[in-house]
Amino acid sequence: MNITKKIFSLNNYLVLLICSMMSFSGFSQNTSMMRMGSTDTQSFDDNWLFSRYGSQADGLVKEEPKNLEAVSLNETNWEKLNLPHDWAIKGPFRIELRGETGKLPWKGIGWYRKHFTVPASDSEKQIFVDFDGAMANAKIYLNGNYVGTWPYGYNSFRMNLTPFLKFGQENILAVRLDTENWDSRWYPGAGIYRHVWLVKTNQVHVGHWGTYVTTPNVTKDAANVRVLVKVDNATNKTVKAVVTTDLYEIDINNTLTAKAGSLISSTLEIKANGTEEAETHSVLNNPKLWDLKTPNRYVAQTKISVDGKIVDTYNTPFGVRTIEFTPRNGFLLNGKRVEIFGTCNHHDLGALGAAINTSALKRQLVMLKEMGCNSLRTSHNPPAPELLELADKMGFLVLDEAFDAWKIGKKKLDYNVIFDEWHEKDLVALVHRDRNNPSVFIWSIGNEVPDQQNVKLTKELADIMHREDPTRPVSNGYNDPNGGRKSGAAVALDIMGVNYFFDQQPKWDVDPRYANKPTIGSETASTVSSRGEYFFDDKYNKTSWQISSYDDAFPGWGCSPDMQFRTNAKFPHLLGEYVWTGFDYLGEPTPYNSDETNLLNFRSDPSKQGELEARLAELQKSNPPSRSSYFGIIDLAGFPKDRYYSYKSHWRPDVPTAHILPHWNWSERVGKVVPVHVYTSGDEGELFLNGKSLGKKKMTAGKDFRLTWDNVIYAPGELKVVCYKNGEKWATDIVKTTGTATKLKMSTDRTEALADDVDLVFVTVDVTDNDGLLVLRTNPLVKFSIEGSGEIVATDNGDATSFVPFQSTERPAYNGKVLVIVKAKKGGKRTIYCKSRKCRITIGSNNDQNKIINNKKNRDD
Repeated sequence: MNITKKIFSLNNYLVLLICSMMSFSGFSQNTSMMRMGSTDTQSFDDNWLFSRYGSQADGLVKEEPKNLEAVSLNETNWEKLNLPHDWAIKGPFRIELRGETGKLPWKGIGWYRKHFTVPASDSEKQIFVDFDGAMANAKIYLNGNYVGTWPYGYNSFRMNLTPFLKFGQENILAVRLDTENWDSRWYPGAGIYRHVWLVKTNQVHVGHWGTYVTTPNVTKDAANVRVLVKVDNATNKTVKAVVTTDLYEIDINNTLTAKAGSLISSTLEIKANGTEEAETHSVLNNPKLWDLKTPNRYVAQTKISVDGKIVDTYNTPFGVRTIEFTPRNGFLLNGKRVEIFGTCNHHDLGALGAAINTSALKRQLVMLKEMGCNSLRTSHNPPAPELLELADKMGFLVLDEAFDAWKIGKKKLDYNVIFDEWHEKDLVALVHRDRNNPSVFIWSIGNEVPDQQNVKLTKELADIMHREDPTRPVSNGYNDPNGGRKSGAAVALDIMGVNYFFDQQPKWDVDPRYANKPTIGSETASTVSSRGEYFFDDKYNKTSWQISSYDDAFPGWGCSPDMQFRTNAKFPHLLGEYVWTGFDYLGEPTPYNSDETNLLNFRSDPSKQGELEARLAELQKSNPPSRSSYFGIIDLAGFPKDRYYSYKSHWRPDVPTAHILPHWNWSERVGKVVPVHVYTSGDEGELFLNGKSLGKKKMTAGKDFRLTWDNVIYAPGELKVVCYKNGEKWATDIVKTTGTATKLKMSTDRTEALADDVDLVFVTVDVTDNDGLLVLRTNPLVKFSIEGSGEIVATDNGDATSFVPFQSTERPAYNGKVLVIVKAKKGGKRTIYCKSRKCRITIGSNNDQNKIINNKKNRDD
């Protein structure tokens, strides 16, 4: 990145302008594989029409007309858009709506329509539309004809358009979604919020998710590769199909590179409109293993031939690795122990809502990786396919989760209403889609379900998973592990998932039913905090509805990171933990959440349940404005909280880390105590205030996970910590009392982005003093604008109580930071302007000169 700095005086304010060169390329890498599956696949995201009925964003109701799937329909007033699309993220936030779902108007009925043409030359082909996810109760129509339904909004599904398609003519695909008849405990989003694909195949082709690659025996010298291929015959006659599969290495850009081997061909005789499976094996010599540091991948390229002609080509990415779960030695990846340093994450992308965007998701994973996170739990539903592909490429392990409810619901209209009819279909869809991803290493059939003691049901679900993929273990997240074990339900599981009750592990280690069953902390900590907020008399401020960032606040079922680290150290044979949560998310603003499902956390403790009921009643009276969670290690805008450095220090002990909290701007506390805490990967530290030592502190391994000086008398100036490890100087951190906020400083999450109407750049603006130091206790209004072929998609600041719409181009900073998300459109130049207190900052493209705007017109703005 080329950075130009210029300092000048403007209206008695000293302003620092940082003009950052962003390179936007209109050239997309020519890859051999767009996505897993048939090679004749194209994006179906562009040029949709949308209209909303039922509950509206403003609380009114708009009657849903009949026959909106009809070919002849007046679409004049329908909105034009591209997918993915979340119709609820525009808001507005409304105080009367529930905090548990983000105080956003997500309930409604949405209709989507798309006009498209399939050439007449494709008339002998099968045409499918693949939805990666549509929230919720999707009903699909083509040319007025009902095609099918898939109610679970988190699962991917396919619809066969062929019977109703008009080749060489215009077709109209219509999709009806209904979130009025769906309930959620968090913000689920609404709409076709994941990608859609048009897939063309010949009559004889590999079926949907029709390949299954396993590596049953792996050594450093050779790996046995087994490929199961399901072939569909859509003709009215019996055919003989030859199935061949070649193996290739694949790079980070999904380009097939060196050929690695071939499997023995097999011939199938497939009856008319029938399906047959071919199973072939091969030996892969000197395999490049998939692991967390070197996530090597391969592709199994399967070709189907009929009468000597190739009629289908199907790509299946996979990895070669071994996984083993032991009750006494933890988890082994390729024979080496790996402790799980995981985070739970909901599916929303903050200001972008539930609409998937790969660059936004990658930004999150890069931050988690830097912190030391090595595993992700898809809480509490099937993820977008992009998450698994990124995990495969970046080296994350994934606990892939199916449900938040079974037969007994947590909400009236959650998964319980479709469980009987759909649970097997949804489990099969999840496993078939995801079982070739090397990152996926555990299946979870549920999270804290009310019927977690149901022996028969637990076994039924686990058996389905084992039947569809016997290579991975099955788990379940228990918030009543005593009940699950006592009833015997947990016997059906391979791994015991425990939410928050690790300290009870010793008694299960001696129970013969569970002594040999590995245990993982499927949910831990639940610490809550607000970035940059520090309170000295109470952890919770019910005036601002914020929470102190000393990282010692948590609900009754949770604990601090330090307490969880101690528990993990006490039971080193356990597999590891998944912290709740990596990022803040929309909805569930505990402890300011009056959602009655909180009572489920204390289903086995009536005394605590009664206490919580009283608290919830009080909260409901006060109606807090909180609309997003406080659980995140990183806030909703993607700015790390103090806890980030706690986890980084513990999870990356070999990386020199030192982090002081709080900030050092406390003019109202001169002469009063301000506790000082330090997170470090060292084992000892000495604190200095204005050059004077305040003493050394040492941590005891397995017991202490922060250094504390709780009696520091505040005086403005410089606070410095020097940390040591094994007696050697290790890391240093300094915080200073800042001057008045006078400048804005802009930085981007990366230096290049594709100008493709999809790729996003995340621009952070820091409010600083003259010396460039971040001024946390300041919240000036920052205004953004853009010139040229670009678009401001959203802004955010991480404040869980802000009702400013995410699409607003002006937003106050929160504790010195504000974020703008920018999309570079195809072609042309783009320049971003950011101003506050009559200063502007610009970012130019690689073909645009950096601009500093300082003329009379702009000074008068």
